[in-house]
Amino acid sequence: MKQWLYCFAAAFMAPPILAADMPLNMTQGVTEISGRVYGLHMTILYICCAIGVVVFGAMIYAMINHRKSKGAVAAQFHESTKVEIAWTLVPFLILIAMAIPATKTLIAMEDPSNADLTIKVTGSQWKWHYDYFDHDFGFYSILATPRSQIEGAEAKGDHYLLEVDKHLVLPTNRKVRFLMTSDDVIHSWWVPAFAVKKDANPGFINEAWTRIDKPGIYRGQCAELCGKDHGFMPIVVEVLPEAEFDAWVENQKQLASNAAAQAAAALNQTLSMEELMAQGEKVYMASCAACHQPNGMGLPGVFPALKDSAIAMGPVDKHLDIVLNGKAGTAMQAFNKQLSATEIAAVVTYERNAWGNSTGDTVQASDVNAHGSNGAPAAQTEMQGTDQATPVSEAVTSTEAPLAAEPATDEPMSMDALMARGEQVYMASCAACHQANGAGLPGAFPALTGSPIATGPIANHLDIVIHGKAGTAMQAFGSMLSARDIAAVVTYERNAWDNNTGDSVQATDVNNHGK
Repeated sequence: MKQWLYCFAAAFMAPPILAADMPLNMTQGVTEISGRVYGLHMTILYICCAIGVVVFGAMIYAMINHRKSKGAVAAQFHESTKVEIAWTLVPFLILIAMAIPATKTLIAMEDPSNADLTIKVTGSQWKWHYDYFDHDFGFYSILATPRSQIEGAEAKGDHYLLEVDKHLVLPTNRKVRFLMTSDDVIHSWWVPAFAVKKDANPGFINEAWTRIDKPGIYRGQCAELCGKDHGFMPIVVEVLPEAEFDAWVENQKQLASNAAAQAAAALNQTLSMEELMAQGEKVYMASCAACHQPNGMGLPGVFPALKDSAIAMGPVDKHLDIVLNGKAGTAMQAFNKQLSATEIAAVVTYERNAWGNSTGDTVQASDVNAHGSNGAPAAQTEMQGTDQATPVSEAVTSTEAPLAAEPATDEPMSMDALMARGEQVYMASCAACHQANGAGLPGAFPALTGSPIATGPIANHLDIVIHGKAGTAMQAFGSMLSARDIAAVVTYERNAWDNNTGDSVQATDVNNHGK
């Protein structure tokens, strides 16, 4: 009998002993927190296995040695105080023993304080946007798996549906704080190797953090059912040694400057129909085909067709407006921050002439810029990467160019004009943190309604908008927005939500600030 019990115990304990080498077990990851989570997982597993051995061992022993065929007679007793105390106290002590390490690990996971780098992660259908708060640049990260693989026309690659055009790049040995939010529906940013999984909710900011020990490339996915292309929203993180990361950051700033110059030059270029159609098809397949389908037929009842549609066949300015600014209450997002003026011109030209639409219309980058200057935000002036995965050292990743595309001017704006423009700038650059109603997020982002900044001295207000605030998520907008945009958004913040200071700020006030 004892031999049988020993064999049973050995068979029962073998899985946890060998669990570290099992392919289906939790991985240890590459961060201190992921290691602690793995250790907690294994500790709880061992406790559960020990409980199982004791409970099932006692049951099997009782069934074998106290069976009726051996003449066993059941004991007659009721309401044993000792038994009741034992079966209450023992599980209680076991739960306390499990809760102590679990609580310590959970507290450590939720402590993003004293971060060396802050990155805002914004989910949208179906891509991620990363803002490097400490370095004033950002970029979109989009699925890079070719449509031919998705449609089964060619063999699947090694990283099928797990590759993007631009990697999120992080340094080793630095604490990175993530601020998670969403443009539309609930997403979830999940990288198993970091033990980071946090929901990105529209209108809210969630926090997470990591400190990575090993350089390398780590992959994850959106872990929330966010729509029809939920499976096409991967995450790729490239971790570099600290010196290489610093060099990468400087390279991105230079690339952003070069891209802005190239985009400005592109406003004076006139592309042929053939050039626009070729580039427009690439942009369409990368950014539009997931919803409107490669053949422009859309998905009836879900996404409208573009073939023979009123938008693609109607006035060009309405077509530009919906591509630039999106459509509220639908899945049509604004592409004014995602695509350059040249790319928007190309994709609009493509949509107006593909699938038999054949309007003959050509749209140039200058038309897109002029449309933005006449009331809608102009398209971003950076250049995007290619449709295929691009090495990080070669990728152009800045997407946070100034909203204003018009030349600087000292001409004063009326209060109504300042408030209208300020609301546009605020919703594009500030509302994700301070909320559309200016109420902020208690404990994370301060409210602007009735705040000392928005109702106090204008100089203090301008200073924090232009230069940011060290040690917080408030970034410097001096290099991101034009003087006119800063003047407008400060005016808006000082007069919206019943602040009603009556102050109006002009571009000249911004330019003279600090002199």
